[in-house]
Amino acid sequence: MPVVTPHQYVQMLDRARQEKYAYPAFNVTSTETANAVLLGLKTAKADGIIQVSTGGAEFISGLGVKSMAQGAIALADYVHFMAANYDVNVALHTDHCHPKYLETFVLPLIAETEARRAAGRPNLFNAHMFDGSELGLADNIARSVDLLRRCAASEIILEVEIGVVGGEEDGHDTSGVAKDKLYTTPEDMVAVHKALGPVGRYLLAATFGNVHGVYKPGNVVLKPEILKHGQDAIAQACGGQRSDLVFHGGSGSSLQEIHATLDYGVLKMNVDTDTQYAFTRAIAAHMFKNYDGVLKVDGEVGDKKTYDPRSYMKKAEQSMADRVVRACQDLRCAGRAMGSL
Repeated sequence: MPVVTPHQYVQMLDRARQEKYAYPAFNVTSTETANAVLLGLKTAKADGIIQVSTGGAEFISGLGVKSMAQGAIALADYVHFMAANYDVNVALHTDHCHPKYLETFVLPLIAETEARRAAGRPNLFNAHMFDGSELGLADNIARSVDLLRRCAASEIILEVEIGVVGGEEDGHDTSGVAKDKLYTTPEDMVAVHKALGPVGRYLLAATFGNVHGVYKPGNVVLKPEILKHGQDAIAQACGGQRSDLVFHGGSGSSLQEIHATLDYGVLKMNVDTDTQYAFTRAIAAHMFKNYDGVLKVDGEVGDKKTYDPRSYMKKAEQSMADRVVRACQDLRCAGRAMGSL
């Protein structure tokens, strides 16, 4: 089915909220990884989200262009075209956009959607993420409100982050941040909801010890109950309302921790590190197994069938698709594809 419309995406989020499951949001860096997500969602009979980061978008544009906005547009257009061949619903997001990249990433993409809507064409992306967590809370909220006003005018959902997700992603390193910054307070969640809720639909990445990357068990201390406390505070301060939450930095989390977050209002969970590994692991296995074929060793000619990129990229696509299926199962969305909305 085609990439969902804004109204259809709201339907997806509302159903996930009601039935306490979440959509996996898979970061992609190429048409091959996008294909892997589509295949995995089809296999799992699940709806889901394809998203692209600043670094991923720049990579997609190629070394000769190196443009975040152009790479993101190319990827989105590709997904719009290919998703129509699958019987699942797919939404498109951008991932972490820090303040310094607004002018070269998110703002040009919003402008692209505005131009397309004016021409009677569908939105390019369903949602964009502004990560203002490096700013003070008041500044973060103020800039998020301004962005949400513009997004809401084009039926785009804005994802925001308060608190700090630890670790490193796309060159943005927060490993040295104070530990208390890894845990969002209920007061901060209330402040965000009061400011953004009246403006438009938003998603909130509240932090509860999350860390980008994958670590051995015990190295990351998650406190999902922080999300419950924040939701309770919002409900008390805002007449029973709740925020739609996002789980960042979930690689290596236990199934118990994941399911706890779903019960507390997480509707979207980012998946990147684990799918990166699944994709690359299959290629590494191919190279080790076919060492003499992929390399022209000792003056030999190698084996074209093994160094043809298609021979190992198909394996990588399938391996990543298998990991996509597992993510859908973990988030309780497998078998819940909503069909034609």
